[in-house]
Amino acid sequence: MNIIWALLLLLGSSAGHPQQQDSNHPLSQLFQATVHSAMIASQQDVPVSADHPPVKVDPQVTAPKVKGIYVTAYSAGGSRMNQLLDLIDKTDLNAMVVDIKDDAGYITYKTDNATLKQMGKPQPFIPDINQLMQRLNKHKVYPIARVVVFKDTVLAKKRPDLSFKNPDGTLWENGKGDSFVNPYSKEVWDYNIAIAKEAAKLGFKEIQFDYVRFPEGFEKRADTLKYVKNDKSRVDTVAEFVQYARKQLAPLGIRVSVDIFGYAASVPAAEGIGQDFGKISENVDVISPMVYPSHYTTGWFGAQDPDKEPYKTIKGSMADTHKKLDPLKDRKPIIRPWIQDFTASWLGSGHYEKYGKQQVQDQIRALKDAGVDEYLLWNASNRYSQGVAYK
Repeated sequence: MNIIWALLLLLGSSAGHPQQQDSNHPLSQLFQATVHSAMIASQQDVPVSADHPPVKVDPQVTAPKVKGIYVTAYSAGGSRMNQLLDLIDKTDLNAMVVDIKDDAGYITYKTDNATLKQMGKPQPFIPDINQLMQRLNKHKVYPIARVVVFKDTVLAKKRPDLSFKNPDGTLWENGKGDSFVNPYSKEVWDYNIAIAKEAAKLGFKEIQFDYVRFPEGFEKRADTLKYVKNDKSRVDTVAEFVQYARKQLAPLGIRVSVDIFGYAASVPAAEGIGQDFGKISENVDVISPMVYPSHYTTGWFGAQDPDKEPYKTIKGSMADTHKKLDPLKDRKPIIRPWIQDFTASWLGSGHYEKYGKQQVQDQIRALKDAGVDEYLLWNASNRYSQGVAYK
């Protein structure tokens, strides 16, 4: 590590204040690269334990404060992308979360990777992935690849042995006809990480893993379904997948982020689906709790109808998030919540309001007041409110 001390001396006192450094200075770049490489190497070598966790190093130290939007593969590969890029160009938004493996399990672009084609099913909703990456780069968009992990009907149907079976041997599916694959399976882990690595080669700077969990209500069927498992708990299994993924991706300079239910910060570990907010968070670079006001029921954070009180709901959810994550100290990830830019009319008359500029700004203001300056906007159809001040 002597070279690091030498570079510190050359950089002088500004090295202790990275916000004051000239990031384009050759010595500054060399310093950052050297420290990053050394720390990542040490992170890979030090065994993980409760007493001596590895040093947590951000693989994307030059990343911006992310303010992003969700983009489906259909939008990314179609005409709507023109509108979305225009929105980025004209506002303080600077990032897109693009579906690379979607909720059904489809790989959303053409791939030549034999393993991915064997286990998955490429559907070129994005006709030219390289052209897309060039467009994102041209518009200075921070690119995040969304990879849906354990909700994967495509793989479950191809490989029922990697999924869950009913007692009669048929493939289990939920009430919506979706199937999940088994989080205990190392083969499933490696398949999803292979997709993430290809996304990294394409130019994505961050992988956002979604559906990093067992199916809803799994605890009610855990003893009746047929599947391969070991003696580890569901919570530990999910946390170990995230830790394993980060070890694979950090040396490539890729951040790992995970979506998680917003209320997970407000309750004990969800043993049924295998999600522990703290255990997942300490193993990722970014945690993205889905804190949509519409997803909270009467009484949460003192709100009669949380959907109609976005500021109060978001402020309360962030207080619980900080309380949950502060004990992690130097292993605390960046907090980058998903917030709501859609109208939850299914809540019924009197229990929701039409979301637009004001409601989105109320959520952003609540985040700012809670000391959180990164966020992602969710709208399943990618139609985002006009005139929002995203600062």
